[in-house]
This record gives sequence, structure tokens and C-alpha cells, in this order.
Amino acid sequence: MTGETMEQAAPRLATRREWIGLGVLALPCMIYSMDLTVLNLAVPTLTRELKPSASQLLWIIDIYGFMVAGFLMTMGTLGDRIGRRKLLMIGACAFGLASIVAAFSASAEMLILMRAVLGIAGATLAPSTLSLITVMFTDEKERTFAISMWIAAFSAGGIIGPVVGGVLIEYFFWGSVFLVAVPPMVLLLLIGPALLPEYRDPKAGRLDIASALLSLAAMLCIIYGVKKIAEFGMGPTSLAAIGLGLALVVLFVRRQNRLADPMIDMALFRIPALSASLAINLSSIMFMFGSFIFFAQYLQLVAGLSPLEAGLWSLPSSIAFTLCSFVTPALAARIPTARLIAGGMGVAALGFVWLSFAPSLLQIVSASIVFSVGFTPVIALTTGLVVGSAPPERAGAASAMSETSAELGGALGVAILGSLGTAIYRSRMSEVAMPGTSPEALAGARATLGGALSAAGQMAPDQAAPVLATARAAFMGGFHAVAALSILAMLFCAVLALTVLRDAKAAPH
Repeated sequence: MTGETMEQAAPRLATRREWIGLGVLALPCMIYSMDLTVLNLAVPTLTRELKPSASQLLWIIDIYGFMVAGFLMTMGTLGDRIGRRKLLMIGACAFGLASIVAAFSASAEMLILMRAVLGIAGATLAPSTLSLITVMFTDEKERTFAISMWIAAFSAGGIIGPVVGGVLIEYFFWGSVFLVAVPPMVLLLLIGPALLPEYRDPKAGRLDIASALLSLAAMLCIIYGVKKIAEFGMGPTSLAAIGLGLALVVLFVRRQNRLADPMIDMALFRIPALSASLAINLSSIMFMFGSFIFFAQYLQLVAGLSPLEAGLWSLPSSIAFTLCSFVTPALAARIPTARLIAGGMGVAALGFVWLSFAPSLLQIVSASIVFSVGFTPVIALTTGLVVGSAPPERAGAASAMSETSAELGGALGVAILGSLGTAIYRSRMSEVAMPGTSPEALAGARATLGGALSAAGQMAPDQAAPVLATARAAFMGGFHAVAALSILAMLFCAVLALTVLRDAKAAPH
């Protein structure tokens, strides 16, 4: 890079250095995406090893997504102020160290803490890598291609994550799914400074720590209350946590309306197309992620597959989603945006209808392919609509809102839908007798399906068989309930798209 600033530099073709740098930037993106899915396959194994409660198990899975969502915009602003490459290096170092500690966690509480640290570190990766790409590639066509490769890296992480996780769990130990992140982060730290440019935004807004803490505390309080209701029923603690979370939401909104440089520009929510697009995008990702956490557990705990076999059976839906993303631009050129989004929601709803009644592994996998195909144009187009609906000078803020919505949707899917499934499982298992088991094993069996499988190992085969059948039926009851709720959500989003987004235009891809 020359000494010129971005405003002064004329568009030029990238050199070999920039293209190699793009490959380096793709590594953390792929690891970041893998970390969202790779742990799903480790759930049965870590349940046996760490014996987490149902609430702790959900925190282990989704605290990562909540921390990413809570810190995404904060890290974007921080990178503009201290330097995007510098923030990326700090985040990569923290991510690698936290991955090592997480791999050898000795308790559920320790793993939850390290997943939270991983989420904070992960929040530095997406905004830093994307903003560096815009600095490195100034030619419009090259930049478009580079951003496409950036998106492909996330997709690749989602595809190979289950397979890599399955292999590692099959032949090593559950913590190895975290260690896989260490070599790419070390490589990034070694060669990143030589290949990646540094850039600070001279017009960067003020970093408001209070807003970041308010938004994070509000989310965690509300989700804590929801999880407590799922685990123990409605009580003073759960209601107080939800009430406190809602109060913090009000304080956050009021603070944003007063700040000169708000973390979230609340005025953008007054644009109907933008608000509707955000709602549809969040709902789509929420129900997709929520369903996949049940799907990952079904493959091992109900279908009885090994971690590697489960990883392979997870591939079809991921591949279908990725392949359909290449078809979306051609469909968007021929079909009005609102109709294509509504059609995608309809296809996803059909997939969930099939899932609600699917009696076998093959049919459940097939249903997951159908709803994945339906979600593909929805997520792509609503992301473009969020940016396209905002005024040009607020496009950056709208883009940050879109990224945060996606991360929050994934975390909420695991938290809320996972809590629903847990509540249904516990209610159906509450009266199940398990003679010959310890009180701890009985409590674990009534909390999670993994706990039931572990407790069944202490029983005689003729006593264990009916208990396992009841536990698996209870788990599938929760799975089917989530599928049924998903159908209603998809149909609502389809109506919302047809009524609010009729004249909306997406930003060009």
C-alpha cells in the first residue's frame, strides 16, 4: 500500500500481496463460522463429561452468539478508532488463547465463561476483515469478487464445521473442536502484519461503552429469565430477570435517542421496509439455527449415529443452502423481491410441515434440505433490503444493524427455541421412574436427553429400554413443537413481505 489515504487513492488493480492477504482474511472468517456450528455435534459428549444442567447446556451453545451480537457494532467502531488490522490481531490472539482454555474446560461454568470470551473475540473478526477488504481492493469489480469470497469463507465454515467436528470428536476428545481454531489464528498473527494494511477512519464515531453494556445486559437478563422458566417453571427470579432486561431495553433506546453518535440509529426503524426486512431476517435465522441445534442432537441421541456419521448427515442441508445462494441473483432478476421472499418463506414452511411429521432419519434430513433452500433467498434479499432501504449516508449503520440482527437471530434461536424444547422435555419426563439410579442421575435424565442416556447406563437393560423410549419421545415432542411454531412464523413473515415490502428495493449485490 502507498502512503496515500483512501480518499486520495485512485482505484487500482490488486497485486499478489492483496490476493494472498484475502486468503489470510478468509481463515478467521471460516473459523468464526465453524465455531457457530461445530459445537453442536459435541453436545452429547460434553454432556457426559461435564454434566451441565439443561440451562447450562443452552448457555454453552448460545453465549457465543450473544456476545458476538452484543459487541459487533462496538468492535466495528473500536476498529475504526485504533486501527482495523490492530483490532484483528488482538482479536485473533484472544480467540486462539480462549480456544485453548475452552478445550480443556473442567466444568460447565468454565466452558460458559470461555465461550463468552470467544464471542467477544469473534466480534472483532467480521467487521475487521470486511473493512480491510474494502481498503485492499479499490477496483469495483475486484472488490465485489473479494467480498463474494469473504461470504464464501463463512459458507465454507458452515459446511465443513460439522464434518471436522465429527472427525475430531470421533477420534480425539470433545475439546478438540476448539483446538482446530488455533493454527489459523497463529498463521494470521505471523503473516497478517506483513500482508494486511492498517487503516483508521478519521471520522470514526465516539465509542460508547455504556450503550454496549446496556444492550448486552438487557439481552442476557431476558434470556436468563427465559431459560429459568424452561428449567424450573415461572417464578420470582425468572420474572425479575425478564423485567430488569426490559427496563434496560428502555434505557438503551432512550440513550440512543440522546447521543450524537448512537450505537444504533433508532431513526432507521421508522423506515417500514427496513424494519420489516430486519424482522424477517432475524426470524429466518432464529428458526433456522434453533432447528439445527435440535437436528444435531437428534442425529446422535435419537438416531444413534456416531459424531462423524452425524457430521456427514448434516452436510446436505448446508450444501443446499450454499448452492442455492448462487441461484438467488438470477431469481431476483426475474421475480419481484417481495414475492421471492414470500415464496422462500412458503418453501421453508413446507419444510417445517414435513419435519413435524417426519418419522425417519432420511425424511428429517430431507425436510432440513427443503427449509434450508427456502431460507436462502430470504436471508440474502433481506440483507440487501436493509441497506437499500436506508438513506445512502446511513448505509454503513444499516449494514451494521443487519449483521447484528443475523448474530442475534442465531443466538435467540438456540436460547428461546432451545428453552421451549427443554420445557416440553422436562414436563414429559417429570414423572418417569428410574429405579436403581442416583438422585443426580435422575435429575440429569429429567433435564436433558443426554442425561437420560447416561442414567440408563446404570439400569438393567429391560428397565432402561422404556425409559429411553420415553426420553426420546419427549425430545421429539419438543422438536416437533419447534417445527410447528416455525410454520406459523414463516407464514407471518410471508404476509409481512407481501404487504410491507411490495415496493422495496434491495441494495445491489
